[in-house]
Amino acid sequence: MATEDTTQDEATQTAPAQRRPEVDPSTPDAQAARRNRHVFVVGFLGGLGLMCAIVLTWAVRETLSVLLLMLAALFLAIGLHPAVAWLQRRGLPRGLAVTIVALAVVLVACGGLGALAPPLITQTGELIENLPAYLDELNRNPQVADFNQRFDVIDRLKDAATNENITKALGGALGGVQAVFGVIFNVLTVFILTIYFLAAWTRLKEGFYKLFPASRRDTAREIGDEIFEKIGAYLLGSLGIAFVAGVSTFVFLLIVGVSYAFALAMVVAVCDLIPQIGATLGAVVVVIAGFAHSPTAGIACVVFFILYQQLENWVIAPRVLRRSVDVSDLAVILSALIGAVLLGALGALIAIPVVAGVQLTMRKIAMPHLDRI
Repeated sequence: MATEDTTQDEATQTAPAQRRPEVDPSTPDAQAARRNRHVFVVGFLGGLGLMCAIVLTWAVRETLSVLLLMLAALFLAIGLHPAVAWLQRRGLPRGLAVTIVALAVVLVACGGLGALAPPLITQTGELIENLPAYLDELNRNPQVADFNQRFDVIDRLKDAATNENITKALGGALGGVQAVFGVIFNVLTVFILTIYFLAAWTRLKEGFYKLFPASRRDTAREIGDEIFEKIGAYLLGSLGIAFVAGVSTFVFLLIVGVSYAFALAMVVAVCDLIPQIGATLGAVVVVIAGFAHSPTAGIACVVFFILYQQLENWVIAPRVLRRSVDVSDLAVILSALIGAVLLGALGALIAIPVVAGVQLTMRKIAMPHLDRI
């Protein structure tokens, strides 16, 4: 019996192990199975990518206002960094240099707001009260009277130009308060983020450069530093253009005799920091103040700003910005217009340095690579 068990065990050990039959990969069934598995994987990964894209789009849309504030703060930090670096070269610690620059910005902003708010509120109220009389005076002009007789425009404006209707058009008292607090919150947010970016500028910049491969990090640092320098030069050029606009407006208002000439000139200078459309925004305020002074002064303001805006948009701004950021006149105009369409005032403000950075990258990287091909 033992002999039989031993023989049976030896037979079991010596017998070849039973294997599952291998499937020939070249058979149609194996190929169909691989295709089905491949299609499933591609479909799953594609659906997962689509879901991620949808979630990312939703997140960007929901946080777009915050992202724009961060972008504005980063742009201001890049523009103010040369001032901080200049103070550091004079021996001041970075923290103290950032504090001095921040206090200077606060003083300029408070001075501008203090000069702007009283005349703007007073003269806007005067304009609303005297608007019917101004419309009656315009109606004495034969051409205007004939136009009004056919289309009844002035009478409709007189009926609509009441304090109640203007308040409703502006969203009511509650809407006005909410708008004011919203602007204050956005300004404070940008200011705080700008201080943070200035204080941590070196660390943030080096962390950004570490995202590039080590073999290309030096090139990225060279191009990045030059782009940041151009953004600072662009901000300085914009301040120069705004200064010219403010001085021109101040001299003109003194000649015409409009009250609060300094405050209105500061409004124009601040608004003029926005390319292409900034002069128009400042001109609206000055024109309102001009009509509050007299219809003749208001018309003179309209003519002055039409002529000056053409001069600035087509002569002053392209020449100054071409020297500061090395961008052609046509690129300056087109980039500002496209930026304004995409992101509004912020897009118009950052479009020109973005174009300068793209142009520098193309000249430093893309063009040499194309020349080697």
